[in-house]
Amino acid sequence: MLTVALAQIAPVWLDKHKTLEKVKTAILEAAEKNCELIIFGEGLVPGYPFWLSITNGSAWDNQTQKEIHAHYLRNAVQIESGDLTEIQELAKSHEMAIYLGIIEKPKDRGGHSIYCSLVYINQIGEIKSVHRKLQPTYEERLTWSPGDGNGLQVHPLKEFTVGGLNCWENWMPLARTALYGLGESLHIAVWPGAVRNTENITRMIAQESRSYVISVSSLMRTTDFPKDTPHLKTIIENSPEVLADGGSCIAGPDGKWILEPVPLQEGLLIETLDFNRVLEERQNFDPVGHYSRPDVLQLHVNRERQSAVTYTKN
Repeated sequence: MLTVALAQIAPVWLDKHKTLEKVKTAILEAAEKNCELIIFGEGLVPGYPFWLSITNGSAWDNQTQKEIHAHYLRNAVQIESGDLTEIQELAKSHEMAIYLGIIEKPKDRGGHSIYCSLVYINQIGEIKSVHRKLQPTYEERLTWSPGDGNGLQVHPLKEFTVGGLNCWENWMPLARTALYGLGESLHIAVWPGAVRNTENITRMIAQESRSYVISVSSLMRTTDFPKDTPHLKTIIENSPEVLADGGSCIAGPDGKWILEPVPLQEGLLIETLDFNRVLEERQNFDPVGHYSRPDVLQLHVNRERQSAVTYTKN
C-alpha cells in the first residue's frame, strides 16, 4: 500500500519564496496524515505564465513583455543555488517522496533561460531527477525553453516504480513509452490546472499502461495575483476570475476512477493505492512486455543532458 497526497493548491503567483512556503505547509500537513508521496502541479513554483495569452505575449520587442519576463526569471528556481534545500530536508525528516513542478533556471544552460521542470525528491531527501519539459505547448514557447531526455527517469517507491511528465507531454506516446520501458507502475501527470485536461487522458493512460495514474493540477484565481506583480492592472483587465480550476484525480490500472477530477477545491486530496492491482491488470496486457513486438517496433531514447558548451579540463 502507498498513501499519496495530491496537493491542489495555488501559487503566490510569480513569488518564489512565498510559494515555497505554501509548498512546505502542504508537506507538513501531508506528513501529519502519514502520506508517503506528495505531488504538486506543473510549474507551481513560482507559477504558470498565464499573462502570455491575455497580454499579447507574442508582441515583438515589447517593454511590458520584457518586464514581466524579467520578473518571472528572477523568481525561477535555481536548484544548484539551494532553492530546494529546505524542501529536501522536509522530505528526509518525514520520509516522504515529493514530485514538485518548478520553473527552473539551470546553471548548466547559463542561468538566463527557463525550463518547465518536474523534480523528484526521494524519501531521504535526494533529488533523483529533474525532467525539463520536452516540448513547451503553444504560447509557453514564448517564455519556456525546450528540455531534453535526461529526466526521463523512474524511481523505486516501496513496491511501486514512479515516473512523471509535464502537462501535454502526457499526450506524447513515445515519452510515455520511455517510462513504461523502465518499469513504471505509477504515472504522475502534472498540469497547470484544468478539468478539461485531466478528465479524459488520466483514464486513457491508465488503460494503456495498466498502471495507476495520478493527475495533479494547481489552482489560479485573480485573487492569487500579488499586488507587486509587474503590469498587474493590464493582466487583471484581461483575465477571467478563475484561470485554473484544478481537476486533480486518480485512475486505477483498469482505467476506472479512484478519485474523479476535483474542481476548485484547494487543499490535499489523499488516497491509498494497492500495488497488487497493477499485477492483476498486467495479466492480459503489458505494453512493453508480453504485449509488445520489439523485433518490429522499438524506441531509442537519448537521455544525455544537453548543453550549448562543452568544456575540456585544463
